[in-house]
Amino acid sequence: MHRRPDSVPTMLFDWGSIKWHITPGSVPGASSTFGEVVINPNKGHDRHQHPASDEVLYIIEGEGRQTVGDEPEFAVKAGDAVWIPMGTMHSTFNTGWRPLRIIATYTPGGAEEALRDLPDFVELAPGEHPTWAAADVKPG
Repeated sequence: MHRRPDSVPTMLFDWGSIKWHITPGSVPGASSTFGEVVINPNKGHDRHQHPASDEVLYIIEGEGRQTVGDEPEFAVKAGDAVWIPMGTMHSTFNTGWRPLRIIATYTPGGAEEALRDLPDFVELAPGEHPTWAAADVKPG
């Protein structure tokens, strides 16, 4: 199955956006989830866990800080990969001036559905694009 970015919805949050290209709920027979996460500069998401899925992150662009379980926080940048075992608390924060772009996978898939319950969740229809307000930009 072939899917283009404009053919899938965009999940929006106060820290950035996610496009899930492949999910068990959207692709018949899919058992894993694959998507692109964009974390805006000086933003990040709260520590959380996926009780029934392992997660792999691959940093495409940008730089940030990552936590995984009780390990000390560490720097991530383009080309790095991070494995997060199921049930492990973790978070990602963008420390750079450009968007932090990440490929994220869940095995087995389905953990993405929990994101719909977050208070800042908004979903854009396929083909719609987010607009980020300049009011969110503050001098460092």
